[in-house]
Amino acid sequence: MKLYENIKKRREELQMTQSELAEKTGYADKTMISKIERGSVDLPQSKIEPFANALRTTPRALMGWDDDSEHDSPTKIPVLGRVAAGIPIDAIEDILDWEEITPALAMSGRYFGLRIKGDSMQPRMVDGDVVIVRCQPDAESGDVVIVQVNGDEATCKRLSKHPSGISLISFNPAYEPFTYTNEQIESLPVTIIGKVVENRQKY
Repeated sequence: MKLYENIKKRREELQMTQSELAEKTGYADKTMISKIERGSVDLPQSKIEPFANALRTTPRALMGWDDDSEHDSPTKIPVLGRVAAGIPIDAIEDILDWEEITPALAMSGRYFGLRIKGDSMQPRMVDGDVVIVRCQPDAESGDVVIVQVNGDEATCKRLSKHPSGISLISFNPAYEPFTYTNEQIESLPVTIIGKVVENRQKY
């Protein structure tokens, strides 16, 4: 991705080490900078401006947005009806619709939409709503995530982490939380596919 190439190029132009950039942008060591420059991890949108400041440039220049008219256009992402186990997001053909996200959001990772089914996430999310999901394999306690358990179709739940494992919680109090030990997370497995960053109500 152009963003990651530009980070490395600009850092080298400034003769800045990966350790120095890590310190300026709030990372513990250079390991994460190395991964970012290789494009093996996504740079959160909230980090783009700190990186631009540390590298004495602008977010737009860092992302390679030379043509304003081109890059101000929204980016379309697929809305899926289901996410099945073992199928990469990019390979899913069950596309129900398309949603638009901002260019800045699109530059911060890989995204897809997922149509909510059922009433387990009421009243915040109802049947037919579309959630915008950033692909990522982990999330923080309290985040709403898309998760697969034991190879079943992915579902939307609020994540709660604790030392012995995790709980997947519905907003609808009629549904009991699902709790999994650390051993079950590995053996079933329990897999986080992404984090919900926006809910778009359709009704």
